[in-house]
Amino acid sequence: MENFIVSARKYRPVTFETVVGQQHITGTLKNAIKNNQLAQAFLFCGPRGVGKTTCARILAKTINCTSLTPEQEACGTCESCQSFQSGHSFNFHELDAASNNSVDDIRSLIEQVRIPPQAGKYKIYIIDEVHMLSTSAFNAFLKTLEEPPSYAIFILATTEKHKILPTILSRCQIFDFNRIQVDDIASHLAKIAERESISTDNDGLHIIAQKADGGLRDALSMFDQIVSYTNRNVTYKAVIANLNILDYDYYFKLTDFLTSGDVSNTLLLFNEILNNGFDGNNFINGLAGHFRNLLVGKDNQTIQLLEVSENIKQKYLAQSNGANLGFILTALNLANQCDLNYKNSKNQRLQVELALIKMCHIPSVIQLATATDQDQDKKKTLVSSGQAQIAKPKEQSETKSESPVVAAPAPMAKKEEPAVVAAKPMQAPSQKVEAPKVSAPPTSPIKIQPLAKNSGGSLIPSLTDFTSGNNLDGEDKGPQYVSGSDKQAFTQDQFMAVWQQCIQKANSEDKIHLFTLLSSNQPVIDGHNIIVSIENIALESTLQDEKIELLNFIRSQLKNFDIQIVTKRIEPKQSNRIYSNKDKYAYLVEKNPQLEELRKRFNLDLLP
Repeated sequence: MENFIVSARKYRPVTFETVVGQQHITGTLKNAIKNNQLAQAFLFCGPRGVGKTTCARILAKTINCTSLTPEQEACGTCESCQSFQSGHSFNFHELDAASNNSVDDIRSLIEQVRIPPQAGKYKIYIIDEVHMLSTSAFNAFLKTLEEPPSYAIFILATTEKHKILPTILSRCQIFDFNRIQVDDIASHLAKIAERESISTDNDGLHIIAQKADGGLRDALSMFDQIVSYTNRNVTYKAVIANLNILDYDYYFKLTDFLTSGDVSNTLLLFNEILNNGFDGNNFINGLAGHFRNLLVGKDNQTIQLLEVSENIKQKYLAQSNGANLGFILTALNLANQCDLNYKNSKNQRLQVELALIKMCHIPSVIQLATATDQDQDKKKTLVSSGQAQIAKPKEQSETKSESPVVAAPAPMAKKEEPAVVAAKPMQAPSQKVEAPKVSAPPTSPIKIQPLAKNSGGSLIPSLTDFTSGNNLDGEDKGPQYVSGSDKQAFTQDQFMAVWQQCIQKANSEDKIHLFTLLSSNQPVIDGHNIIVSIENIALESTLQDEKIELLNFIRSQLKNFDIQIVTKRIEPKQSNRIYSNKDKYAYLVEKNPQLEELRKRFNLDLLP
């Protein structure tokens, strides 16, 4: 016991070569010594336990060494190195600014700087925790730091660079120390364990390295503690038991429950974790880290971001290959939201349980969304094939009978698709109605109206001709097309006169959207097709709602039942009109198609 020295001191680096994980710092300092380009003030900053003070001492020892090695390392045998190692060197001064932060302490230091070295080339002054100096002490130190004697070198070390005055920073060469990588810490611990004849487990050393959070001194302290706890046999189980870390197996098992939608076993496993003394917030953070590791394990290019041992890495790769990417991203988001709401919640356990229950239902939601997309694709295929058949010539299906005709009901492909039934023609009251006869499809095109995705991906009704006549039960489903066999020719002026009547009718009936659509762009006649230009989805939906009534009026006025309305999307004109809620909603649907699915799922209506 009398000779025991903690590992952090016993294995403290004494040369640049033995510094762990700071090669960018040590390489720069060695080159500066080799080229005789040493600055007069250095600032070493970075997290705790990464080697700032150690590098300062190595630099102080090396620049006064009288027989440097070819690698620009201190020899350790000359008189200067011996006096430095024994602590008797007069050329080396170390000040702890945390306890010596007054103006008087700095003035005393300045007085010492005036005395040149009696032996050696430089006098080195290390000020540790320099951010603790008072403002007046900093100001007293400014002039000496800017113009010190040629033999004086100052090395300042701090963990909080932002607290140092900018006037001090501008007078120093700044070296930023990085957090030490997990693999570097684990490798260093393995070397120490080999020298001390300690039995170790690679998984256990990686857990210590991860817990240290980039600080080698913290890792060495935990290593000494676990060596004592395990009687020099460091294993993975002993490490997680001593450091109170949740086992990886819990997260792997929990993820299997979540992906299978097993709510009961998920809640029971979480209860077991709480009974073992683990905090809910630490658990949800660990679960988020687990999902993050699964996410980076999905791509071969990001596998290197897995800072775990090789054995655990293989488990992550196996589980990430079997997990759905959508599940991982959604669960990661839920875990993050739970972490944000945890501290403000009065029932913190319920907060975590709700997040876990939501995660269990993610697979079913993904399956539902996939099935919906497949269903929409099938409908689109059916509609496309149906439209191709309807587009064929219909000379054989035309009849000159004056009696009303009814189309034979087609077999239904799915329950959702209603049978197509033609409407009855308009009759005068004096006409005698005879029994209907079954005939071929009517002259006017009949098309099924599906939910199709537009160019933006949103679900909107396609503007094809469709009938919403009577269903199989005879229930009235809304307005119907008026059928007929007249095909009289018409001129541009005749059509525009009828079009103006439609505009006046829409205005008199206060159909603002229809009035805007009809009056904003003049239609173009292409044979029997009326091409209407539309600017947005809202106007397209308005035309769909009013299309049957509009076509019935135009066909009857012009006595031509082959007339069809075709839409053409154009860039919207710059206008100052006020947009309705329908316009705004249509714009949002174009940006995010999922909004329409949300509205349908919750059966929501738009405000007028």
